[in-house]
Amino acid sequence: MDVETPRLRLRRFTTADLDLLVELNSDPEVMAFLTGGEPTPRARIADEILPEWLDEYERWPHWGHFAAEARDTDEFIGWFGMRPKGGYPDDVPELGYRLKRSAWGHGYATEGSLGLIDLAFGEFGATSVIAETMAVNTRSRGVMERCGMHHVRTRHDHWDDPIPGAEQGEVEYAITRDEWLARKARFLG
Repeated sequence: MDVETPRLRLRRFTTADLDLLVELNSDPEVMAFLTGGEPTPRARIADEILPEWLDEYERWPHWGHFAAEARDTDEFIGWFGMRPKGGYPDDVPELGYRLKRSAWGHGYATEGSLGLIDLAFGEFGATSVIAETMAVNTRSRGVMERCGMHHVRTRHDHWDDPIPGAEQGEVEYAITRDEWLARKARFLG
């Protein structure tokens, strides 16, 4: 299943995408709010992360992680994900995204996220969509807010090796189907 927005093509990952993910997860600024800037080891991406993402397509035909490419250049700019989150029902998927630094500030995160949110509600029967980030990650929180999501809660998890900002907690944002419908009506009406 490919998804297209005005400027992006979201496609399923393949094993040939390993080097793209390694490069993305090696940028300290991209990984700042995930690992404190530490790169994800290539072996972990090859042996755990990418195989798990490929398995998602079998488990959930319309959910998963998608490689994001700029439609005008076919350049890989990162990924978007929409899949059920552990502890939540399958009709409450979690939105996620990670973009190359060169793609920051161009509206791609909001555009790709809105594309997946529209599919989740419009075609796949989601009742809510959630997203999480560190409280200090103001850029990601801004994307969530531009997508019509609202802050639901802040939680403080225990980390054995916390990264800077962890003391301020993790935030959860959400948008319900009814909120999405009202937002669509405002923009269309």
